[in-house]
Amino acid sequence: MAARRPQAEGRARRVLVIDCDVHQGNGTADCLAGDSSVFTFSIHAEKNFPFRKIPGNLDIGLPNGTGDDIYLETLEEALSRIFAMFNADLAIYLAGADPYHGDRLGYLSLTKEGLTQRDRLVLGMCRAEGLPVAVAMAGGYAPNVEDIVAIHLQTVKIAREFAS
Repeated sequence: MAARRPQAEGRARRVLVIDCDVHQGNGTADCLAGDSSVFTFSIHAEKNFPFRKIPGNLDIGLPNGTGDDIYLETLEEALSRIFAMFNADLAIYLAGADPYHGDRLGYLSLTKEGLTQRDRLVLGMCRAEGLPVAVAMAGGYAPNVEDIVAIHLQTVKIAREFAS
């Protein structure tokens, strides 16, 4: 409910949720269904939990093994469409580590470099729109916990670059 506090405090009227976890953002979509002040976007592995998807404003389910290039192209196109139709005051970016190919649930097969490019793409496009971003770490089920830490740390470093 991170969208509600800035709204209640008058710091944001319209909030965009950019959910890049490998799982569809069903909880967010369910909580915010019918609320036109929050736009929920999820890009996820279609054949992954939850098996019953709850529709958000824009959901893109990708096939297993999608890989970096198609994922990044699809993400960029979706964000361009969203920015053209929804004028947000704040973005909440869920930066999932679980699309990583080394993750037990990383069915999208993204590389660490692909996840780095994803973070730069999301944060760069938001910056170009003049849109402040709150970043939340999400997902991460790699057998090697160092992979999860490295992915999340890279997200934090990139967010710091864009904050200055």
